[in-house]
Amino acid sequence: MMRKCSLTLSLLLVVIIPVLLLCAGSGGADEDNGRNGRSVSLLTTIPIPGLVVFDISWVDAGTQLYYLADRSNAAIEVIDAKRDLFVRQIKPAGAQAFKGFTGSNDTSGPNGVVVSPDGRWLFVTDANSRVVSIDLTTDQIVGDVHTGGADGLRTDELAYDPRDGILLAVNNADDPPFATLITVNKQNGHLTVGPRITFDTAHGVDATNGAEQPVWDPGTGKFYVSIPEVNCPGGHNTPPAPPCVGGFHEGAVVRIDPQSSGAVETPLFSVDFCQPAGLTLGPHQDLLVGCSVVFDTIGHAWSPSDTNPAVPVQVVLDAKTGAIDKRVAGVGGSDEVWFNSGDRRYYTASRADPLGPVLGVIDAENQRLIQRVPTFNTPSTSPAPRGTAHSVAVNPHNNHVFVPLPANKIPTSICTNGCVAVFGPPDDD
Repeated sequence: MMRKCSLTLSLLLVVIIPVLLLCAGSGGADEDNGRNGRSVSLLTTIPIPGLVVFDISWVDAGTQLYYLADRSNAAIEVIDAKRDLFVRQIKPAGAQAFKGFTGSNDTSGPNGVVVSPDGRWLFVTDANSRVVSIDLTTDQIVGDVHTGGADGLRTDELAYDPRDGILLAVNNADDPPFATLITVNKQNGHLTVGPRITFDTAHGVDATNGAEQPVWDPGTGKFYVSIPEVNCPGGHNTPPAPPCVGGFHEGAVVRIDPQSSGAVETPLFSVDFCQPAGLTLGPHQDLLVGCSVVFDTIGHAWSPSDTNPAVPVQVVLDAKTGAIDKRVAGVGGSDEVWFNSGDRRYYTASRADPLGPVLGVIDAENQRLIQRVPTFNTPSTSPAPRGTAHSVAVNPHNNHVFVPLPANKIPTSICTNGCVAVFGPPDDD
């Protein structure tokens, strides 16, 4: 993900979080309504040599395979999520090759990944506004289209509606950002570009700091897209940086009906003091919004020089009405978030939590934070921009949580050459 105006947060300063969570090690575990009651800890690491810059990851529950968009190696890494073993790289060559890391996330790829429920098609986004479909029986690209963004800029996140065979792909680096509906031929994987949905005032949403994670809800038949920032005064085309610098308090989640030419439905689902990034569908027609920016107690984007305490939160929305069900306190600065049906928990890849990069664990039934698990690596800024634990996906069959970590030579690193860290409850059964 990594928006162009993301706010860098310190790992220091005081944070307001529940006392139960201020424990050493993996963080404190609260009650889990008796469903499993087991805390999450590091189980193993799977080496991915050269992994420094990466983006979204995905677990296909049917095949128990994990897919990671690896920009450093210009590849999709495939891992056996049942046995926690590396399987292979999907690395197209020649004219079909992924862009790789260019020095800027806005022009790099691969970025987003999602797999069709039958395990046949892998959909991937890339730079130069590219979306491809890959036949997983051959690892060959069978569909390759462009969404028409500005020259060199990437297509980023995407989601899939398997009922209607429609992808929604987001171009977040364009200004204004936009999404594209793409029809998938379920028989051969071919792609056809459809309507564009521009996130600007004329189309009902003034997105002034990109657009982030989409998700499809089978209950409503609609796509939802997290919009980090809306209505920043003078927030477009104001070099060298937009005036709000990713710290404006107004954000939203938008709804798009793929059967209505992609019009944005109003009113927007307002999500303030959050800068929404990650988005996942929960167990009761609810959405967990991963808040990427932590705000302080007086409503300003928190920074190391702030004399006011930080208030990290994640937000749970009603997918039907947009009402806020709960502001889950205690973890923030998140990018990708994931609902795991196996243990009824949300997991947050909170790279910018004020106490350091963590994996947040939230009980999706009672909507309470139950654990903060440190993800250990704190990468240097050289030779590539910091990549931290901002990607997460979970295998519902064994509740193993996959968090990619960048190569890091610091002595305390668990991942000196790049890896995917696997977290979960102890394997004692």
